[in-house]
Amino acid sequence: MRVLITGAAGFLGSHLADRFLAEGYEVVGVDNLVTGCRGNLAHLDDEPGFSLIEHDISKPLFLDSPLDGVLHFASPASPVDYIDLPIQTLKVGGLGTHNTLGLALRHGARYLLASTSEVYGDPQVHPQTEDYWGNVNPVGPRGVYDEAKRFAEAMTMAYHRAHGLDTRIVRIFNTYGARMRPHDGRVVSNFIMQGLRGEPMTVYGDGTQTRSFCFVDDEIDGIYRLFQSTRVDPVNIGNPAEFTIRELAELVMEETGSAVPPDFRTLPVDDPAMRRPDITAARRELGWTPTVSLREGLRKTVPYFRELVGREERWNFKGTPRYDQPDPGSPR
Repeated sequence: MRVLITGAAGFLGSHLADRFLAEGYEVVGVDNLVTGCRGNLAHLDDEPGFSLIEHDISKPLFLDSPLDGVLHFASPASPVDYIDLPIQTLKVGGLGTHNTLGLALRHGARYLLASTSEVYGDPQVHPQTEDYWGNVNPVGPRGVYDEAKRFAEAMTMAYHRAHGLDTRIVRIFNTYGARMRPHDGRVVSNFIMQGLRGEPMTVYGDGTQTRSFCFVDDEIDGIYRLFQSTRVDPVNIGNPAEFTIRELAELVMEETGSAVPPDFRTLPVDDPAMRRPDITAARRELGWTPTVSLREGLRKTVPYFRELVGREERWNFKGTPRYDQPDPGSPR
C-alpha cells in the first residue's frame, strides 16, 4: 500500500508519515517547504519506504506509480502564517485541493482532507458538532484560512458525489507536540518558548477565551482511524477537555519553571471566544478517544522545545533561528 501526503514536512504531516510507515505503507511526501521543515523528516533519510518531492501542490502533480491514498495536509496553519501568506493559503485550499482530488481520482485512491475547527469560526454552538455550519467572517483577516478550508470541504464532497471518489474529511482541533515550529504563533509553542526563555507569556484579551488541546499522538491516531473507516461526512478529532488561555499559561509556567507574570495584549480580530469539539461521532464510528491529558502532553513536549532554546543559546542567534537545520558541527 502506498500513500501520498502533502504538507509532509509540516508538524502533523511528518507525524502522519511516521504512522503510515509504522503500519507498513510506503509514503510519498510532498512539500514546498514554505512552512514545512526538512528537519522534521531528517529521521527518515535512510527509510526505504519514504520519499519526498519538493513541489507546490497548488500546481498540478502527476505520478506514474500507483497510489492507494492521498492525504491533503498542505497549508499554512497558524495565524502568523496565513495572515502573512493570504493568497498562498487560499490557493492551497482551493487549487491544491482540486489538484489532489484529481490525483486521487486518476489513481482510484482514497482521499482524506485535513480540514479544521476554524470552519466553525467564532461558534454560537458549544461544543461544536459536525452538523453546525459555523459563524465565520469571510472578509476578516482570518477568513483566508477559514474559507479556504470550507471551500476545500465543499470541493471534496462534490468529488465524492459527482465522481464517486472515496473521501474522508477530518476537522482538526488545536494540536500540540514535538516538531511544532517555535515561532509559528500558536499558543502552546509560544507559551513554552516564552516560559523556557524566562519571558512573559503573551496572553491576548483577558485570557478567559477557551481552547481544547490534543496531544499529537492522539490526533494522529484519530486521523489514521478515520482514513481506515467508511465515514464520509466530516469528523471532529480533538480533545474535548476545555481550558481557558489563563489556565494553559499556568500549566506551562509550572512545566517550564517560569515565574514571570503574563503580558496581556489586545485580542486579535475574530479570535474565537470558545472552542471545544463534540467527539461523539469519533467515539461511535472510529472507536477513538484521546488518552493524553494536557499536563502529560506538555511534559512530553517541553523537552523538545528546551532543546531548541539550547540551540539558540549555543549558536548565539540575533534573529530567528533555522530550526530545520542541524547544529554547526553536529554529526547529523
